[in-house]
Amino acid sequence: MGQKTKLSAEDARQEIVITREFDLPLELLFKAYEEPELVEQWMGTKVIKLENKQHGSWQFETSDQQGNVVFQAHGVIHEFVPNERFTRTFEMGNAPFGVQLEFFEFEKLSEETSKLTMHIVFKSIAHRDQMLKIPFAQGLNMAHNRLQEIVNKLK
Repeated sequence: MGQKTKLSAEDARQEIVITREFDLPLELLFKAYEEPELVEQWMGTKVIKLENKQHGSWQFETSDQQGNVVFQAHGVIHEFVPNERFTRTFEMGNAPFGVQLEFFEFEKLSEETSKLTMHIVFKSIAHRDQMLKIPFAQGLNMAHNRLQEIVNKLK
């Protein structure tokens, strides 16, 4: 079975567009990105801060079993419209990718299905290409599969 999360990265562009259709009502899909407890479950990371509002900030981190932080990310939320969209910056700690701008759009397809479109803009084509060298698409697909499983239980 192929990956349900689709990634598009055109040559000579500094952006990635990611789409995924979920067997979830729009409100539940959005809730999975809005509620810290749900984000922690499907992303497998600790939510340090998640201020879902214009000019709010967010911070996530993951530690190994010895307590060493192995992943950190943070940013600012620039726009937040419940059940429709949010826009944020994303900066990964100790990574060469630089700050990126992320646009998340949520679309109702039917009463029981919805679609997420993520448009990520990088500072340069080189930064975008660096991100594409890591198993980014596979990891995101796995996380979205967990999101589907976990949020299905809320139906």
